[in-house]
Amino acid sequence: METHGTPPPKPTRPPVPAASPPRNGLVISKRLLWVYGAAYPLENIVRVYTFVLRPRRAEAFGRFLKRGGITLAVLLILMNFTDSSSSSYEYGSDGSDLDDVLSFVLACAALLLAYYFGVMASVVFARSHDVLAVETNGRSTALVTGKREYLDRLVREIAEAIDKPNAEFQASVGTLAVTNYGNYYFGDAVNMYGGSGNTGMVK
Repeated sequence: METHGTPPPKPTRPPVPAASPPRNGLVISKRLLWVYGAAYPLENIVRVYTFVLRPRRAEAFGRFLKRGGITLAVLLILMNFTDSSSSSYEYGSDGSDLDDVLSFVLACAALLLAYYFGVMASVVFARSHDVLAVETNGRSTALVTGKREYLDRLVREIAEAIDKPNAEFQASVGTLAVTNYGNYYFGDAVNMYGGSGNTGMVK
């Protein structure tokens, strides 16, 4: 005897939660390069290399001299103007207002010079970093740091993983404590011989 009706529902499995992206170090998994939580598709990587991230010490010192010189020049002009204004008063006037203005200007100049010196010192006394850079075909670049020999080995492993569909590996690398990359030489070093108007970094 046959019975016709709706078949019993099939048992359902709870959905598998998506794995959270790796947040630490450098990980290659499922054709993705993870660098501290940021994902870079391996097929979009155009270059992997190491270099030394060096502070722009000479430029920072030059900026300090330029800013300090301008501040001192403005201060001397104001002091000269204050002296000439005070001499135009009648004999016996105290000139206390001008003295207050001059004191305020001196305090502002001292604060500016201290600020400029602090900015300069933060670059001049900063240390260099051995860096591994991963460039993509867009404008993204991942930077990590570590010992140079270790980073050089990671370059080879990442380059080999690009051509291996099932490549999986994980590495411990450090992050960079750099607040302003404009204070560092970034990129390749090029030695220029001859010509005019050449700019660049010479190792």
